[in-house]
Amino acid sequence: MTLEAELRDQLVALVDARCLDPLEILLQDAGAVAELRARIRAQAAVWAREMIEADDDTVLGVIMRVVAALYPSDEPFDPPMDWWRTPMGQVTARRTGHPTAVRVSYPVAGAMLGISRQGVHDLISRGKLTRHPDGGVVPASIRDRLRQEYRA
Repeated sequence: MTLEAELRDQLVALVDARCLDPLEILLQDAGAVAELRARIRAQAAVWAREMIEADDDTVLGVIMRVVAALYPSDEPFDPPMDWWRTPMGQVTARRTGHPTAVRVSYPVAGAMLGISRQGVHDLISRGKLTRHPDGGVVPASIRDRLRQEYRA
């Protein structure tokens, strides 16, 4: 299965679990959301394609809309470490770095890159990642590294 298909399936599952299933429970009518489920399946394919192929501004907009809708919070977006290994996490890291943070901790950087905290430290020491002046790692440098690896 391609990354785009995996991302589409993850998006469908997230919207089902976080939006449509609760709506179905509230309405007590599966038929009332059936049309929405079909529309979400089609729209998730568009979102996945855009997240992977669109220009950087479009990608950031799509990711921000999806994150805001599916991970609502009064706090900044701070997904669990294992989220970065999901299709959406991988695409987000490669396309935006981190959609909302100006710096991330070494452990988060490691999760985004799929390496250890020590590996992050080594990459910073070798000038392969940018250390943020206030500590941590600049997400754009993670994005740039992932894009280089993806092209290789």
